[in-house]
Amino acid sequence: MARKSGSRPAARRKTGAAQKKAAPGANGAPAVRLARIPKGRKPQYFSDPAIDKLLSMTMTLAAELSVARDRIDTLERLIERSGLFSARDVDDYLPTPDVEAAREARRAAYIARVLRAVHAELEETTNSAMPKSQEEVIAAVSA
Repeated sequence: MARKSGSRPAARRKTGAAQKKAAPGANGAPAVRLARIPKGRKPQYFSDPAIDKLLSMTMTLAAELSVARDRIDTLERLIERSGLFSARDVDDYLPTPDVEAAREARRAAYIARVLRAVHAELEETTNSAMPKSQEEVIAAVSA
């Protein structure tokens, strides 16, 4: 089945350096691309910053769930159309250890994205010069 041009989901579109080069400017010189780097503080919507972080995590979860549901719906429709297997086959599936390991890695990355706001604040409040391991602590005390 051929994919229509531009039918790629927004999350999969190429950005940045992977995009085609920008068209030249009016004088024939290459167009200037500016890096998109946020400046200043993040906006605060609620009086308590913890509520803003909770909102950020909730919206991240909602976005992830929406994309996952769309992908599952697509897969179910394609499977049903092709008659590859039944819903019972999915229910009875037992993953291999390699599949379990891949799923665990994906879950860890997912949780890291969901908790990004909490991790960012933790990194801001902790001193980067603090030892990261037990060996570093022992070396610092022994010196």
